[in-house]
Amino acid sequence: MQRWSVVIPVKPVSVGKSRLRGAVPEASHEALALALARDTVAAVLACPEVGEALVVTDDPVVAEVVTALGARVAPDAPGNGLNPAIRYGESGFPARSWRAALTADLPALRPAELAAALRAAAGTPLRRRFAADAPGTGTVLLTAPPGVPLDPRFGGPSAAAHAASGALALTGDWPTLRRDVDTEADLDAAAHLGVGAHTTALAPAPCGPATPC
Repeated sequence: MQRWSVVIPVKPVSVGKSRLRGAVPEASHEALALALARDTVAAVLACPEVGEALVVTDDPVVAEVVTALGARVAPDAPGNGLNPAIRYGESGFPARSWRAALTADLPALRPAELAAALRAAAGTPLRRRFAADAPGTGTVLLTAPPGVPLDPRFGGPSAAAHAASGALALTGDWPTLRRDVDTEADLDAAAHLGVGAHTTALAPAPCGPATPC
């Protein structure tokens, strides 16, 4: 079994998840952004295929929380967005490692789904692979075999950008992996799948017969 090195960039919670503002009271927004990252990192570390998780962040609260979970932390030395942060984090991995980059807003992520995606990525052909988000336009996971740079293209229509760069799409049915959270509707969809404990404590109950929208 391959053991993966995973880099997870996390913006300071004071500026992260701007499109999610209004999903919870303003005073709880930063706590929600932190909860999303915390539940994501916890799921990554619980995945048997993951050997190490490196969180790239300049937020001291994020750093403290994920260190307590067992992740390594590196400062966001480039300070120029997700892709430079991923490249910087990747540079600290051993040259022959299997590497992956994951977004930090996957609060419903199940370790078994991440494990299945990583096993699929380790199959043939040995090329960069990516998993698109639920709408199919963004990217939640990017992988690379030893000796191949991740070459991340996160942001905007990144699924198309990764495909155009030569990465192959991972096509498995992994709903909790593909369910990133950028908006209130995304948060509700994630809640229906079942989010981690820290997001559960802050997120509104999902829409349904007992809690109509």
